[in-house]
Amino acid sequence: MKKTIIWISALIVGAILGILGISWINATADFVATVYTRLFQLLAVPTIVLAVITTFATFGSKGSGRIFGHTLTYTLLTTFTAAAVGAVLYVLVAPGNLPLGELAGNHNSQLSIVNSQLSYSDHLLSIIPNNIVKPFLEGNVLSLLMLAFAVGIGLSKLPESENKAVVVKGLLGLQDLLFLLIRGLIWMLPLGIVAFSAQLSAQVSAGIVADSIGKYVLVVLGGNVIQFFVVLPLFLLARGLNPVHVLGRMMPAVLMALFTKSSAATLPVTMESAENRLGVRKDIARFVLPICTTINMNGCAAFILVTSLFVMQNGGTPLTWSTILLWILISVISAIGNAGVPMGCFFLTLSLMSGIGAPVAILGIILPIYTIIDMVETAENVWSDSCVCAMTNHDLG
Repeated sequence: MKKTIIWISALIVGAILGILGISWINATADFVATVYTRLFQLLAVPTIVLAVITTFATFGSKGSGRIFGHTLTYTLLTTFTAAAVGAVLYVLVAPGNLPLGELAGNHNSQLSIVNSQLSYSDHLLSIIPNNIVKPFLEGNVLSLLMLAFAVGIGLSKLPESENKAVVVKGLLGLQDLLFLLIRGLIWMLPLGIVAFSAQLSAQVSAGIVADSIGKYVLVVLGGNVIQFFVVLPLFLLARGLNPVHVLGRMMPAVLMALFTKSSAATLPVTMESAENRLGVRKDIARFVLPICTTINMNGCAAFILVTSLFVMQNGGTPLTWSTILLWILISVISAIGNAGVPMGCFFLTLSLMSGIGAPVAILGIILPIYTIIDMVETAENVWSDSCVCAMTNHDLG
């Protein structure tokens, strides 16, 4: 609650500073916002790559039997569905553009794979690397995601050995170091919010922002509500389970997730509720739920998709169905690799948008709102974990 108040206060202070129209304040805000964005870009690419690699690399140690097969199937189905619901809502609600032509122009990038002059096949070819070093030098996030996916799966298939253990431990050590640096950036987050807010309010009409951002929030939260109360219960009903009964038994975990905003912190409560309240077999609960906490990110996939579409649209990218379908796939893969990343969904979206040259300054005004979105998303993620666990237990019972 204290952090939320600080973030909202920073947003208000920044907006007031921008509205004043004082040139040196605007110049300072532009400078600070640029520095903060560059620092995020510096850490974002290696962080998302390491997150994806280490997530998939752990699959080998967790086994790949029937339980894992059911868990992965239900995870992919629910996550793809969440992203698809977000895409449909985005098209129906159609949030408007912010008048950010100047900001968008300042973030043009020759690396952009969403240039309107490219065909759909060109989009796909542009993310397939032909040089293992080039994507790192250019910061091509989409190519790096593909490489990370391949390396992570490869590590999971390697037989257990000292060499494999050394590689995995080294990657985990690098990940811990990056998390330390990220926590430092997050500690300075109010300063970044002030700068972004001042930068935007100096150029944007408040009425247009309210209308556009309001529709964006409607899409994000509306998608979460539909996934929570309609889609996931339908999955349970299809397997012959009573969604009201399952939700009632798992309510302590869902409520804790809402207030802690952390699936990992909620995991002990989720496991206790599944075993002692819902009656899930211990071997299934203790296998499925830690995996789901790592890879089952319904809310995150929807947030990454909707926010990416919103930012790209404001950057001048035509949102064709082929582009939307491509980003549904990207959002699901990114969400699966989200495990352990502080402010995961927001941070992953920022890194993806940075990689394609989209106007990431827009994320500055979304950031304070993300506090509320994060609460709802985490509750949905834990509810989805509970559903996957219940369905797996039912199938193998």
